[in-house]
Amino acid sequence: VTHSIPACIGSMTINGKQLDNESPVSIFAVNKCYVTVQDGTFFDGSGFAALVREGYKVRSDVNITLEFRTTAVHGVLLGVSSAKVDAIGLEIVNGKVLFHVNNGAGRITATYEPRGTNSLCDGKWHKLQANKSKHRIALIIDGNLVQTDNPYVQSTSADTNNPIYVGGYPADVKQNCLTSKSSFHGCLRNLVLTKGQQAELFEFSRAFDLRGVFPHSCPGAEH
Repeated sequence: VTHSIPACIGSMTINGKQLDNESPVSIFAVNKCYVTVQDGTFFDGSGFAALVREGYKVRSDVNITLEFRTTAVHGVLLGVSSAKVDAIGLEIVNGKVLFHVNNGAGRITATYEPRGTNSLCDGKWHKLQANKSKHRIALIIDGNLVQTDNPYVQSTSADTNNPIYVGGYPADVKQNCLTSKSSFHGCLRNLVLTKGQQAELFEFSRAFDLRGVFPHSCPGAEH
């Protein structure tokens, strides 16, 4: 076995002596245990998860669905970019959700603006769907649809070749369709990217780079 156990361990004794896990000699990628937990992945606001090391190709069509829970009004949700300008990005800025797409001709954005600034950042689960179909983009939050006009109708393919960054991205990585550098603080679950009939559920525990991300459980309430 080469990977860590996704669990809480407490009250460990060796030869009758209880180990002091409050002040370890060294510690790596160990978070506190929570009294109540939910399924999902906890992002502590300092890092990101990197998926698909060989690069994800968005091209003409992609449908992204995920659920998020946060009390922060800023945070990167997802970005896939390229060495050129082609990219897609999902982010929370001032309590609004923005879906950006650049097929090479220019960035277009669908913005979901809730009634109250904090109504999406209320610590409850919200469902997000972002759809790119050639030059058309749509964003659906909790069943509410936002669409936007795209003046660049001839440009239909986002030729991306970089990893999918979720919850943030490294300082040395360029993201052409994200305006925020703030890492997401909160929980994400059920990230699915669908192309045509092929849906792929992304497990954060299989990310090739995880920083400040705890894949297997979310604290039941904000701590």
